[in-house]
Amino acid sequence: MELTNENVLGKIIEQFGIDNIWDAVNPDGIMTFQTNRETIIPLIQYLYDDTELQVRFLTTMAGIHYPEQKDKELCMMYQLHSLRHNYRLRIKVYFPATDPVMPTLTNLYATANWMEREAYDFYGIVFTGHPNLIRILNVEDMEYHPMLKQYPLEDQTREDKIDTFFGR
Repeated sequence: MELTNENVLGKIIEQFGIDNIWDAVNPDGIMTFQTNRETIIPLIQYLYDDTELQVRFLTTMAGIHYPEQKDKELCMMYQLHSLRHNYRLRIKVYFPATDPVMPTLTNLYATANWMEREAYDFYGIVFTGHPNLIRILNVEDMEYHPMLKQYPLEDQTREDKIDTFFGR
């Protein structure tokens, strides 16, 4: 089987059903789709184990914050690569900020350890089953997660700024 975006998506939908895979697009030629928290680990395990696909390299996983999306404020994005076929795909899982919990991927990819710790550190996403979920870049006693878009970028109380100097 030739690894085209259509063939791979068809194979994934055949395995996991149309109810668990949605919003498939091809930005920059990379198959990108969404799934849910319950499906993400079996899906990535399937991609890893499948003898045709051989998607065995976790390029990156990153947290994203969309404060304007009700009940889908947080996202974990996984980018995977089949080195054998030079094929890439991207999977996104959205979930509410009030329930920032995802299953760990450390059982399959050792490198997920640090990436999950980074997502926890910056976004507060808790990975169930993670062997050592502590902050990786910020101090342990920090009480907030700096990448969450909770604060304005500028100090709104400053009076010494003249808007014309800032292109406004």
